[in-house]
Amino acid sequence: MKAIKITAFQESANYKVPISHDFRESYPLPPYSTVIGMVHYLCDFKEYHPMKVSIQGSYGSTTSDLYTEYEFKNGMKFEPKRHQLSVNGFGISRGVAQVQLMTDIHLVLHVIPEDQAEVENIYNCLKYPREYPSIGRREDLAVFENVEVVEVSQCRLSKDLYSGEYANDIQQGLRGNWAAYIPNEILNNSRDFSHRDKHETDIDTGTKYSLNKVYSLVKTRKNKPAERRWEKHEVVYTEFSIWQDAVITADDEGDAIFAV
Repeated sequence: MKAIKITAFQESANYKVPISHDFRESYPLPPYSTVIGMVHYLCDFKEYHPMKVSIQGSYGSTTSDLYTEYEFKNGMKFEPKRHQLSVNGFGISRGVAQVQLMTDIHLVLHVIPEDQAEVENIYNCLKYPREYPSIGRREDLAVFENVEVVEVSQCRLSKDLYSGEYANDIQQGLRGNWAAYIPNEILNNSRDFSHRDKHETDIDTGTKYSLNKVYSLVKTRKNKPAERRWEKHEVVYTEFSIWQDAVITADDEGDAIFAV
């Protein structure tokens, strides 16, 4: 099986946590829906193309910034004492809010199309993007340092593997906070993630997230717009150590893959 592997860098980005509002919090790495949306946009796909994604990386620190926020209530008429803007007679409030930013972000992304015939097209669209790529908000520009097609298979490790140690030169020295989203289905179905023991895998204490991947439109009430229903995946965001002789999914460069 083939995958498109992307090595990327971002100076800063916000990967918004959906339930955060007054202070726009960020995930430590982009969630599945963000990466899939980036791929679909750069490939100019008009409908969902099934794919699996593996996400790992590191960030240097976090900071915050101000941004202009626009709020409106459906059907509320413009009131000069209440709203700053009027659009077709409807009122919009404009204010200032805070956003959390991750900084100095290094990412390794694996995109595995369900239809393997699409590999070449996706590779070309990411290798030669039609506009400057962004991951997160539109202003969160991403430098694609390397885009390549790799083979994905199960392999038995010939030596211990630590998070970040296997990555390319730009990631060396970052393994102290190099981490990945590891889906629960991988943790639960593989004995290699059960104990810190020889021939098995050690997962350090991590943070649990329920990440969006793709959505479907569901009609719940007559004469009402369809609602988005997200396919969610439970993951652990964590650094990892994988011991010699463990059987893992990896690419032909030795990078572990935790795809969902």
